[in-house]
Amino acid sequence: MLQIEIKSSFVELGNFLRQFSEDRNTKNASVLQNDLFFHDFEDLITLSQSHNGWFTPEHVYFSIQSWAKALTEDNLNNWINPYDFSNTTTKKVGLVLAGNIPLVGFHDFLSVLISRHDVLVKTSSNDQYLLKFLAKYLIAIEPKLNSKITFVEGKLEGFDAVIATGSNNTARYFEYYFKDKPSIIRKNRNSVAILNGQESFEDLVLLGEDIFRYFGLGCRNVSKLFVPKGYNFDNFFKAMYEYRDVIKYEKYANNYDYNKAVFLMSNFQLLDNEFLTIKEDSSYASPISSVFYEFYDNLEELNSRLLTETEQIQCIVSNCFAQNSVAFGQTQQPKLWDYADNVDTLAFLSKI
Repeated sequence: MLQIEIKSSFVELGNFLRQFSEDRNTKNASVLQNDLFFHDFEDLITLSQSHNGWFTPEHVYFSIQSWAKALTEDNLNNWINPYDFSNTTTKKVGLVLAGNIPLVGFHDFLSVLISRHDVLVKTSSNDQYLLKFLAKYLIAIEPKLNSKITFVEGKLEGFDAVIATGSNNTARYFEYYFKDKPSIIRKNRNSVAILNGQESFEDLVLLGEDIFRYFGLGCRNVSKLFVPKGYNFDNFFKAMYEYRDVIKYEKYANNYDYNKAVFLMSNFQLLDNEFLTIKEDSSYASPISSVFYEFYDNLEELNSRLLTETEQIQCIVSNCFAQNSVAFGQTQQPKLWDYADNVDTLAFLSKI
């Protein structure tokens, strides 16, 4: 199947997704296959939180809009132009997907197909429906894709290569099980922010987006702050107040109550604003509703440390205090060429 046909299908998918936003769903008569799919997708968005309590309509719509912005012809061309798949021998690539945030595995799904391979997808039980729906839409647009997309319910078998995402514990299983095949195995990572105390209020409000989007469940969510000695958290907490409604979600509130109680029973010193706790801790992975922080003496030493611990870090948010840092508020809006774990998926797929 020609790459141009596959690319065109994803451009049409982008047109379809652009109809859906939290403010209003607007049916566009020019979008292909709308009569078959528009209302069913509205229903699926509404039902998503019943499938996974963390998948609120707000966050599902955010994910949909992020992909709607990404799936344009210009973006796809800019992404794939550096690679040559013209002589690709089609392989079967297995995907073992995570389910922590809506459509978290879509980039791998897109990458396999755009590189002209066939995809075998094992979805997470936490995110079973959204990707399958989008796959049906793609097949309706381009029926040739039907033979290239397979969803697997049981054991993943018959693949030539694999991309698997999970925890540090499951990664050990993946590394053993997939040891004889070309693979990308993704483990736990977290994102950090470097502050120097000169950030504007607007910067800190945007940092709240990096912390609270998807309730902090994504690897691109900031779970750790690095702040200078003597840092005053008053402005930080004032900015975080913009996100106070997060405590209205029962699952988040339950985690806040539980994790705060655990910290207090352990006699940890906390700063707290009744919906977010921050705790001084050297770890990168903080529990839901909490952010860890650590003091630094100078930025050069901090950057050297972060370089040595790069395998634990997904993104670094700052006002350019670190190499390849992400701007405040942008962690959950990666470009197509912003690869998870900084591993170039298309380069891997071009060589299998």
